[in-house]
Amino acid sequence: MRRILVLLNARAGTVVDCGADTVTAALAALGEGGRQVDIHLVAPKAMPAAIAEAARASHDALVVGGGDGSVNLAARSLAGTGKVLGVLPFGTMNLLARDLGMPAGIDAAVAALQAATPADIDLATLDGRPFHSLSGIGFFSQMARAREETRGHPLGRFLGVAWAALKALRRSGRFRFEVALDGRREIVDAYAVLVTNNRFGPDWRRPRLDEGLLEVHIAEDASTLGLARAGADLLTGAWRDNPGIRSVTAREVTISHVRRRAWTATDGELVRAAVPLHYGIVPRALTILQAPAETAPAPAVRTGTTAGAPAAGPEPRTVSDARTGADLPA
Repeated sequence: MRRILVLLNARAGTVVDCGADTVTAALAALGEGGRQVDIHLVAPKAMPAAIAEAARASHDALVVGGGDGSVNLAARSLAGTGKVLGVLPFGTMNLLARDLGMPAGIDAAVAALQAATPADIDLATLDGRPFHSLSGIGFFSQMARAREETRGHPLGRFLGVAWAALKALRRSGRFRFEVALDGRREIVDAYAVLVTNNRFGPDWRRPRLDEGLLEVHIAEDASTLGLARAGADLLTGAWRDNPGIRSVTAREVTISHVRRRAWTATDGELVRAAVPLHYGIVPRALTILQAPAETAPAPAVRTGTTAGAPAAGPEPRTVSDARTGADLPA
């Protein structure tokens, strides 16, 4: 990889917390060894176009600093191109970055990228659109929808999340649908379904990113207490011990419902999708930079980042600034 393009979501949490100048100075270290590094700060609304252009550019690798939504855009654009994707955990959940062993601190993340090696990983698909981690309907999508509506809550991030959870609980209810798992059909009464790309462990980390499997989690206890417990268990990673959540694996999943459309939350992207929903798996569809095994993973939820002194290295070739716009879903 001789030419590396870095796209930073200008409103990503780490960029805002640490300052764009500190982040770009640290990333200049990627230019060691004679590599050319171009670093661009991009407004959230401009990220889709910037990533699409990067997939057509002459760079060998694209490094994205942002949340799961930004990484999802990059994974979709780079799948099948032969370009290598690097991920900086600058968002809120950072699910894929955790699985790749990427640390949360800026200097540590840059060092991990320098030591990383390319690996081929699976991508899941929803109606043919790739995603890297998970997709949910029912309560999960309503939670994402309410979170978007309460983003920038005047009482702060924590109360904003709590208010979003209350709105999601009020909107959610048990619904009946048909699910086909590798052709095996069953009628299910549930209030939420979560489809994941490969199997997550109880700590919300995937031991492998190339199993070639989907895992479907069906939340069947629709009582208020059951909803609250499931939400807490999902946040803490204890859902596998919850008797109200059933998990099964498959390679193809179809979800049919009496409604023509359903809200889906996929890697931070909220979409009202046409039903039925068709999920699949594409083995080894994306080449990605994976940190050495001994590198500490990023936290499951970003709680703030403190940067050390910027890493030494040559100045980046290009730094552009476009710092306006609203947050991407993450």
